[in-house]
Amino acid sequence: MNQPSDVDKALASLESINLARVAGRLTRVTGILLECVGCRLAVGQRCRVEQADGALIDAQVVGFDREVTFLMPFKHPTGLIAGARVFPAKKEQQPLIGDSWLGRIVNGLGEPIDGKGRLGGDTPLMQQLPQINPLTRKPVDTPLDVGVRAINGLLTIGKGQRVGLMAGSGVGKSVLLGMLTRYTQADVVVVGLIGERGREVKEFIDHALQASGMAKSVVVAAPADESPLMRMKATEICHAIATYYRDQGKDVLLLVDSLTRYAMAQREIALSLGEPPATKGYPPSAFGVIPKLVESAGNSESHGSMTAIYTVLAEGDDQQDPIVDCARAVLDGHIVLNRVLAEAGHYPAIDIGQSISRCMSQVTPKAHQRAARVLKQMVADYQAIKPLIPLGGYVAGADADADRAVRLQPAVEGYLCQEVDFCAPLAQSISDLEALSHA
Repeated sequence: MNQPSDVDKALASLESINLARVAGRLTRVTGILLECVGCRLAVGQRCRVEQADGALIDAQVVGFDREVTFLMPFKHPTGLIAGARVFPAKKEQQPLIGDSWLGRIVNGLGEPIDGKGRLGGDTPLMQQLPQINPLTRKPVDTPLDVGVRAINGLLTIGKGQRVGLMAGSGVGKSVLLGMLTRYTQADVVVVGLIGERGREVKEFIDHALQASGMAKSVVVAAPADESPLMRMKATEICHAIATYYRDQGKDVLLLVDSLTRYAMAQREIALSLGEPPATKGYPPSAFGVIPKLVESAGNSESHGSMTAIYTVLAEGDDQQDPIVDCARAVLDGHIVLNRVLAEAGHYPAIDIGQSISRCMSQVTPKAHQRAARVLKQMVADYQAIKPLIPLGGYVAGADADADRAVRLQPAVEGYLCQEVDFCAPLAQSISDLEALSHA
């Protein structure tokens, strides 16, 4: 039987070549929203928009209105002209993830931005938020040592718990996150720096994270000057990276700074699409994406665990801010940082009275819980009597609980404060707490 010649093979291959390339046309640019016609594109699909110099920028479909398709670029668009061609992107090539990602810094698309070369791996990184069947989630029944005494002792976090770190600006959120990253006993730490000042990204890596924390971390950075779509993608890819390591059987700690910037990015996109503002300028969809994001974290049926800590910016130190209130309702606990404590030099400035870990009773023994309640009561008693002390209104011997709170105040203050470069292991934190409660 005659074998086909090279010419026959070449002629046969021509049949698979597209002689025409489908393209739409750019009709309008309004702020960060692009409008195009003449091309069938699905919501969520990637596409490429031609610039005046012939270069292409990546965008994603975020909505449509009859024949008009709305696009949002991943990077701020420049050099666009009316009638520019819009090409549907070919099948997306998912980034491959592996252990080589540890110690690296990537953007919201999974591209390295640290100048250390390409990323390697053997597993495609999922592009959508993972969904977990609630009936297959492993229970939160094991404590996670985070190396911060006030949290280990009074607000114990379990492996698989989702916690909010609520604070206004400049109260010490980033410093506390750095301590958690360096001192935690988790195998892998995934850090998302979303919507922060560009200066703070490198400072966080160099000063807060340091070499010891960076060695077991993956950092995803999307500073404030990135497009809202890139900020949202960066937040979601954090969860995809953490999911990969969790499914490898590792204990993962996910830190996202901040959940508020994620909601703000969704607000920018939704308002551009014409969605009406509801509460404090936030459209309804901004409150819908937060539960979806949070529910993608936590434990699954795999052997690993995924603990998540989200910082939430309380604008004007308002704990009733709509994003703070929404996050508090869907998370498994919240740690509140108090500006008054920070101004008094009390670091970390954790307000024990306003903070709670809803899973603490599931991961700690009864003796630990009783000791925590005793110390919290002493803090509350001292705060109640404190204004009367300078005025001479406090008389020793009138109330045994108040006397004890005043007597032990220096020891309680020493327990709740911690130097940035000091690690407080879980076992030692519990031992010191029980000794203090029986003093």
